[in-house]
Amino acid sequence: MNAKALEILKTVYGYDAFRGPQARIVEHVIAGHNAFVLMPTGGGKSLCYQIPAIARPGMGLIVSPLLALMADQVAALRQAGVRAAALNSDLPPEERRDLWSAIETGGLDLLYVAPETLLRGGVLERLSRTRLSLIAIDEAHCLSQWGHDFRPSYRQLDVLAKQFPDTPRMALTATADEPTRAEILAHLEITDEDAFIAGFDRPNIRYAIEEKDNPRAQLKDFLKRHQDESGIVYCLSKKKTDETAAWLRTEGYDALAYHAGMDKAEKEANQQRFQHGEAVVMVATIAFGMGIDKPDVRFVAHLDLPGSLEAYYQETGRAGRDGLPSDTLMLYGAEDVALRSRFIEESDAPEQRKRTERGKLDSLLGLAETAGCRRQVLLSYFGDHCEPCGNCDTCAEPPKLFDGTIAAQKALSCVYRTGERFGQAYVVDVLLGVENDRIAQFGHDQISTFGIGKEHDSRMWRAILRQLIALRLVAVDLAGHGGLSIAETGRAFLRDKPVLMLRVPRAPRARRGKAASGPGPAAVVAEADRDLFQLLRQKRMEIARLQNVPPYVIFHDKTLIELAAARPTSRSEMARVPGVGEAKLDRYGPAFLSVIADHAG
Repeated sequence: MNAKALEILKTVYGYDAFRGPQARIVEHVIAGHNAFVLMPTGGGKSLCYQIPAIARPGMGLIVSPLLALMADQVAALRQAGVRAAALNSDLPPEERRDLWSAIETGGLDLLYVAPETLLRGGVLERLSRTRLSLIAIDEAHCLSQWGHDFRPSYRQLDVLAKQFPDTPRMALTATADEPTRAEILAHLEITDEDAFIAGFDRPNIRYAIEEKDNPRAQLKDFLKRHQDESGIVYCLSKKKTDETAAWLRTEGYDALAYHAGMDKAEKEANQQRFQHGEAVVMVATIAFGMGIDKPDVRFVAHLDLPGSLEAYYQETGRAGRDGLPSDTLMLYGAEDVALRSRFIEESDAPEQRKRTERGKLDSLLGLAETAGCRRQVLLSYFGDHCEPCGNCDTCAEPPKLFDGTIAAQKALSCVYRTGERFGQAYVVDVLLGVENDRIAQFGHDQISTFGIGKEHDSRMWRAILRQLIALRLVAVDLAGHGGLSIAETGRAFLRDKPVLMLRVPRAPRARRGKAASGPGPAAVVAEADRDLFQLLRQKRMEIARLQNVPPYVIFHDKTLIELAAARPTSRSEMARVPGVGEAKLDRYGPAFLSVIADHAG
């Protein structure tokens, strides 16, 4: 292994050894080769470009999509003693001049820049006169037209290969299926031989998916395990985001909203509070989150169906970047499936793109409806695999299945007999033989399917219809107020009558009791160390507030847990704790050693 890389790893970052494929990637790039790196969030992608950038002659150029992400990474690097800065359009003229002076005189190790800034105003031309150690393109899936975070400016980054042909190029992402990977490699002129695929598994994340029953009650029960922790709650609409944040505040949570309809200053203020706080809940649309560098996000909840499995993986991946246990919950219902289908069909995309998006939605619904291990379904989508994980809801409590062939036939027949124009609630009432004025008005109390479904209750019939929608046997006309109709696949089902196994929905109380009963992430701190761990957190927050930086750029929770367990009494002992580099030891060692000594005394 490259001796200089190991020295940087220890002295700057405070670690004795690389993890997984990090060592191979770092050595490959230091030797001057290009690299495509696909590594799960929290797997240590940033070290794969930061260490070669420091080790090689010149300055590392890092292309990153968001100002907030760049600011976080720059702050963390400076805490570790690395000369890092971000070039962006918000810089005052004097700061911009000073930054360019540092760039041109070799005063920086790493420069972060957004693609839009890089491609405008002669920036590339000025950088071409500077020696670059490497060019790293973070969140590289943004350049794929098939990706869920497509950014047109990323497509123009292929100019880098022409302008800097002798500079190693790196493309890094945590989320890319086969077509996306191929597109990234082609655009950035990186060969398959330079690709490092580290897998997608995030074993510290617990996946759970529930049918919508009472979403606020379900969310409230999920949050019981996370009273003093940070997390993200995703909603589909701006209105729902605002309403959910307001409701959570009445429930005692420090909840903030974030969506595209807010003004820039308010969004930035809320994002800073989330980044700098230790128990803040961000309720957001997908406008929030790409590249979020906060390592102590302990939970992610979706109150609506996300757009695709890539989006679900990326959004849930914002939890547990530090490797500590973290929870996710996704709620979905028939209306979510219909709404996502409508987004696809009403878009201006060409038919080929619509077919791709329909396939992505089907894959997401396959995850939601699986009776097997969720992690296996999720990883298989990306070409990865695992044994049944034991850390998802279906592994912990496998759902019961039943032969739903007859029930599906009854439901489809009822949709047909009522004219294929009524919504789910109406169809369920007809199946149950409910006598009311509306059903009598349409004469549906006289049809053959009236009352043929009394073997199931209304909740079971809603679950059956939701699964038929997910299986694309039933279509939903949202423009027509949610009317159900039989899809072509549904007509084929009625004709061929194959066996259809369906899930039995869990009782609401059983679901909520299960969710609230397991051990929370705090269980990773030994009971004897918890008081000291909390004191160390308080000291970290005190220092972070004085510097106006997020607490985790001082030390991660994982490092505080190690400190609480090891209880070092000297500088040399503290230097052996993972995550304590030389700059941080000089800056913070006395303060944290004092806390440990006072607690021991």
